[in-house]
Amino acid sequence: MFTQSDLDQLQHRGITLKAAEKQMESFRTGFPSLDIVAPASTKKGQGILAPTREMQDQYIEVWQQYLKAKHKVLKFVPASGAASRMFKNLFEYLDNGVETPFIQEFLANLDKFAFGDQLQGKTGQEAVRFLLENMNYGNLPKGLLLFHKYRDGARTPALEHLVEGAMTGATDIHFTVSHDHLPLFRQHIADHMQRFEKKYGVRYQISFSEQKPSTDTLAANPDGTPFRTADGKLLFRPGGHGALIENLNEQDADIVFIKNIDNVVPDRLKKDTIRWKQVLAGVLVAEQQRVFDRLQDPSISDEERARLNRPIRVCGVVKNTGEPGGGPFIVREEDGSLSYQILESSQISDPELMAKSTHFNPVDLVCAVKDYQGKPFDLPKFVDPQTGFISHKSKDGKELLALELPGLWNGAMSRWNTIFVQVPISTFNPVKTVNDLLREQHQ
Repeated sequence: MFTQSDLDQLQHRGITLKAAEKQMESFRTGFPSLDIVAPASTKKGQGILAPTREMQDQYIEVWQQYLKAKHKVLKFVPASGAASRMFKNLFEYLDNGVETPFIQEFLANLDKFAFGDQLQGKTGQEAVRFLLENMNYGNLPKGLLLFHKYRDGARTPALEHLVEGAMTGATDIHFTVSHDHLPLFRQHIADHMQRFEKKYGVRYQISFSEQKPSTDTLAANPDGTPFRTADGKLLFRPGGHGALIENLNEQDADIVFIKNIDNVVPDRLKKDTIRWKQVLAGVLVAEQQRVFDRLQDPSISDEERARLNRPIRVCGVVKNTGEPGGGPFIVREEDGSLSYQILESSQISDPELMAKSTHFNPVDLVCAVKDYQGKPFDLPKFVDPQTGFISHKSKDGKELLALELPGLWNGAMSRWNTIFVQVPISTFNPVKTVNDLLREQHQ
């Protein structure tokens, strides 16, 4: 199946022949369907904790006490995503000149965007072309676009994450970025970091990493054979954000906050976000202490020890208000036990289960990644490789099959111990299209 030239390509990326053969086998056999018992919910015993105000305050106090003990807290921000999908409608407008309702809304509100000042005096296609080409917004990552206006200057999502970190005690911040954008991120943070350190009285530790070439996956033809480019070479594609479990595994921290780069709000709306980050962290610390106490009990059985001695994650989930995507579910494992899993819609074949789902995918994750002896877990050991999926793409006009690795908070954390916590919709403000920035919560 693979030529010597293919083997050289694999070796260059750090992908073993065995791994490549396994990937090709996945195209032919597919992935097993999950045994989904029910959507998680706030009903008793159904997996989602809905803490009362009193409980919230208690968890915040637990977190504040934890911070005083000088534990190492990290904020981990997946930030490699390109913003090109945000501007899909604008690219189409440049091509065809058709002013759809979306385009009309965009053009009528140029002054409301944080980047609007740079478009003054421009209208129609001229404004759009200037934004996408002269300002390079068509090629930049989301993390470096101007999202929110302030009197002292507009902020990007990357800068909003600095502010969030200062407000939650997580000033050690790690961004995962693409290779091409790494210099831009470094310069952007360097240009603004001291200003925020002075404003919030903190010292940041900022680090970056790139998705590893060894986590790229092969593309296949519809018949399951390796897809080749015009020059006969194998085609490799990024394996999805699940590959970032390798990056996370290399971080040194006791507690890790994880949140997507685009889920940020301006300062006037940060109160809820900060409060609930602290609640989630308090839930995690309380659960971790309970688990650690039990693991040090001499009467514990080997089976219980194996079940408890795992990474722990607390996931903030919001009520589903019609946004697309999966959510929190209860799944039966091969041994008959039940586990709480975050599933993408592509993993759920039963439309009735989707219809019964009450909550959306996580807004925030807070993770405990060290064991009761203070040793870091080897996180890739807790990935369920059978939870990847195959998607249909194209390259140069040819159809291809793409292999998506288990998502970072899907199958990549499948074997973690999980707690779902209901958080308010005010903490969930992703930006999927440029016009989402016109929503009240981004103004």
